[in-house]
Amino acid sequence: MTFPLGYTGVVSGLVSGLIFGYALENAGFASACKLTAQLRFQDWAVFKVMFTAILVSATGLYLLQALGLMSASDIYIPTVFLWATLLGGVGVGAGMSIGGYCPGTSVVAFCSGRLDGLMFFLGLVLGTVVFAGAYDWLKPMLEALPGPQAQTLPQLLHLPTWAVLAILFLVAIAVGRMTRRASDAMPASPATAARGPMPQGS
Repeated sequence: MTFPLGYTGVVSGLVSGLIFGYALENAGFASACKLTAQLRFQDWAVFKVMFTAILVSATGLYLLQALGLMSASDIYIPTVFLWATLLGGVGVGAGMSIGGYCPGTSVVAFCSGRLDGLMFFLGLVLGTVVFAGAYDWLKPMLEALPGPQAQTLPQLLHLPTWAVLAILFLVAIAVGRMTRRASDAMPASPATAARGPMPQGS
């Protein structure tokens, strides 16, 4: 495979990180209020942006394989360990609900000049150091319950990849429609109600 698809050096990671951070900043994810609103089911922007990213990347990988530009063996998929996934999900979820950021968005918030993003990022670094120091002690528990041998959704569900992609697209459309109805049904804020309806042609 030729550059850039086969290049995995430091520059590739930095460029990808900058693009990802730019997308998060433009989506408003440098704000802790934006992220915690998703946990309260009041703002679905986080779900929509991240789920769209999953769909785009999954479709892109599918097309690259279909065109013969890469093979499935080129993608490293780690084994799922259920205890590790459960504990990691609880830890990240608790961190997001308390601090309002995940690891990526904390860096974006810090680079955007937010003090809470800096504090969250420092906590992230400290937590990483503590986890690395305790890894040998935690390793038996984290690897105690391996998941199914199937490493991808098509393998797990015994469905072709295009069918799984179609299901994911339908989920995205359904959530978009449901959240749009919910936002339309929400009462207007007092400031908006005080202004009254917008004049025609404005």
